[in-house]
Amino acid sequence: MNLLMLGFTLIVAFASSSLNGSVAPDTNWPSFRGANAVGVAEGFPTPTTWNVEEKKNVRWKTSIPGMAHASPIIWGDTVYVTTAISGAAKDELKVGLYGDIESVNDDSVHQWKLYALDKSTGKILWEKTAFKGVPKVKRHTKATHANCTMVTDGKNLIAFFGSEGLYCYDMKGNFRWKKDLGVLDSGYYEVPSAQWEYAASPVIHNGNVLVQCDIQKNSFLASYSLKDGHQVWRTSRDDVPTWSTPTVYTQGSKSVMIVNGLRHIGGYDADSGKEVWRLAGGGDIPVPTPVVSHGLAFIMNAHGKSSPIYAVKLGAQGDISLKADELSNPNIAWSVRRGGAYMQTPVVYGDTLYSCQINGVLSAFEATTGKMHFQERLGTGRTGFTASPVAADGKLYFTSEEGDVFVVKAGSEFKVLATNPMGEVCMATPAISKGTLFFRTQGHVVAIATKG
Repeated sequence: MNLLMLGFTLIVAFASSSLNGSVAPDTNWPSFRGANAVGVAEGFPTPTTWNVEEKKNVRWKTSIPGMAHASPIIWGDTVYVTTAISGAAKDELKVGLYGDIESVNDDSVHQWKLYALDKSTGKILWEKTAFKGVPKVKRHTKATHANCTMVTDGKNLIAFFGSEGLYCYDMKGNFRWKKDLGVLDSGYYEVPSAQWEYAASPVIHNGNVLVQCDIQKNSFLASYSLKDGHQVWRTSRDDVPTWSTPTVYTQGSKSVMIVNGLRHIGGYDADSGKEVWRLAGGGDIPVPTPVVSHGLAFIMNAHGKSSPIYAVKLGAQGDISLKADELSNPNIAWSVRRGGAYMQTPVVYGDTLYSCQINGVLSAFEATTGKMHFQERLGTGRTGFTASPVAADGKLYFTSEEGDVFVVKAGSEFKVLATNPMGEVCMATPAISKGTLFFRTQGHVVAIATKG
């Protein structure tokens, strides 16, 4: 979701991402938004137009039971997804722009599952049931009980189901270990009875699994060994519930785990859990994952009085919070007080930072200075945008909750190249591999690629 000396060589946890946001033609997409959450996959042409109903540029479409907002991940020739299958007669999922904070009352027995699909054909290779029981916390009407995206290092598959546990499998679906982290109650901090489910995805770093568990009480960060699940370190946090996946930035032997928050946006030593820097002053429902590019960590959130964007320098130390009259300081290159995204993780593509708000208002900034290139609307303003954007082949892909994918030309000028219907609700961020886009809709995984 980042620090240390500006100007030094950046060595990231996965070789596919770099300081300026470019990505080598790696065919793996191992975690939420790919390696280090950059959301960019270069080296192959990607489609501009398609139509799922008409099967135009659709390689395959595979039905998956249950519901999940977890994104697909890809390693080698396999696509991996999770799901939570309710025992109720019908899953309730309400999309759109609304302010209902109530939870879904579904006390039926659920099944939390993992699926492996052949990347070329969509055939289900195996499925595993991780847990079966009544959910320990309720979900929001727009959420599922399988929100967290899996992560893999090519040897281990990590699935996180919040209060139902952290699971490790090998790549063939053989169970390795489980870790019970207790009840992880994420919800609106001003109304604790409003349970919204957990959504922060795990990250693999240096042989360990890192998690951010900002919840109603006793928030914490933790690291668990990939080998057997034992706790390596645990650090308490004083913050409200968040749904943001952390990002790890690595330089030489030093690694920093960057986390979003309201009271405590921060950087922590990824190998010890010790605080490196902190920043106060965010929106009160932090969701977007921090993104590293151009020697900066871009952090944003929204809701309540604030919707800031911060461009934090990678050498930050100590308390870097801005004073009331400041937009920058020695540790923050630039910031804006309002304009940050509520739900979507931003994407840096080339020299431009793109931030899309929940109502489809897309802003583009010069990444190093914060100069705004444009602010335009995708869609009609009556549909929500929750899935985060991804980029490839000179194009950006923005997916509305109703399943319309807006293809935007990359650059400082706004141009929509196409709008493509998926035919289903789509809340999950897509994955990209070898020029193919993999979408997780409400009922399917769909592979989109230009035929031939």
